[in-house]
Amino acid sequence: MSLETYHTLRKTPVKGGFLYTKPGARGLNNPAYELLAEALEPHGQEAVDLNPGIGLVAHSLHQHGLNVRAIETSRASLRCLEASFGSAVRVARGLPWETEPDSVDLVAMVLPASRGTRYVELSLLGAARALRVGGRLWIAGSKDKGFEHYFKMAQSLLGYGVLVRRNGAFRVAVLEKEQPAPEVPPVWQSFDWEFSGEALHFSYLPGVFSGGQLDPGSAMLLLELPHDLGRVLDIGGGYGALSRPLVGRAQSLTLLEDDWVSVLSAQKNLGELATVLHSDVDEALTEGQTFTTIVSNPPFHVGGLVVLETATAFIEAAYARLERGGKFYLVANRFLPYEPLLEARFATVRTVAVKSHKVLMAQKLG
Repeated sequence: MSLETYHTLRKTPVKGGFLYTKPGARGLNNPAYELLAEALEPHGQEAVDLNPGIGLVAHSLHQHGLNVRAIETSRASLRCLEASFGSAVRVARGLPWETEPDSVDLVAMVLPASRGTRYVELSLLGAARALRVGGRLWIAGSKDKGFEHYFKMAQSLLGYGVLVRRNGAFRVAVLEKEQPAPEVPPVWQSFDWEFSGEALHFSYLPGVFSGGQLDPGSAMLLLELPHDLGRVLDIGGGYGALSRPLVGRAQSLTLLEDDWVSVLSAQKNLGELATVLHSDVDEALTEGQTFTTIVSNPPFHVGGLVVLETATAFIEAAYARLERGGKFYLVANRFLPYEPLLEARFATVRTVAVKSHKVLMAQKLG
């Protein structure tokens, strides 16, 4: 897949209209989104979708005649939402637990179970706080990913709830707010890690990749980098685990990240030491902007087409954004076949380390 193809928004027909979608954006052909969009019923006037993805549920709410806000963390998904709805739905970048209290009559949310229990708990708390008393929360998810546990948690926050739809492992429930919701507790967490004799302190929000520790792949990649790196670009940099140890070895540091939760974490960890951009792969960079060294620990999921497409786009972006003679360092699980993708683009590709993961280096000569 070319970088242009990755970034292109595509019209996808849905009931009552169409939505824009693209690789890297959540919600298309996802049974939880489809089931929730079909099952929900209007209530009141004001609604918010706290995990909209490409906007299938927000579209259903809008079709029911509600005034809808869609609060999203992914830059790829935000691009789709903005193109699909224009001014018809108020699209906003934000965190689900920072909703305005007592502001809406209905909240809809596909449970973000892949982001961890703490993130889901805070999302449910944000939903409960956003609702006025008497308002309704619609949730959808899979019984294989904790739906029953989260449904009970939602009941403890709101009150009465009932399961209204099931399809295989997927469930939809609706709850009514009968009681005031508690305050949001402190959300920031932190840990320390020592690298090359320097103690590094990291802060992070729930839901970031490898929060609380440096993952083994990133640690491997850091050990293989030369000391003088020139202008460095970190694609998919998360909360700054790769970038922070490179301060002092880079002429400049730029970090790109699709997830707003991770962007906020990286900004806290890097401050003025780096430029941190909320970006769908490289779309936040200026035209023609290039770098001496690019590093990446790309996202992947076995069998997850969208995420594998995103990782492929990382490789395409690295080639496009490297200066002549520049080097791209990538770390990956050993079974992922990135070598052919790199060899199709770069003049030189070699494996520089293999342990629990593999570190690959590709150099752009032309």
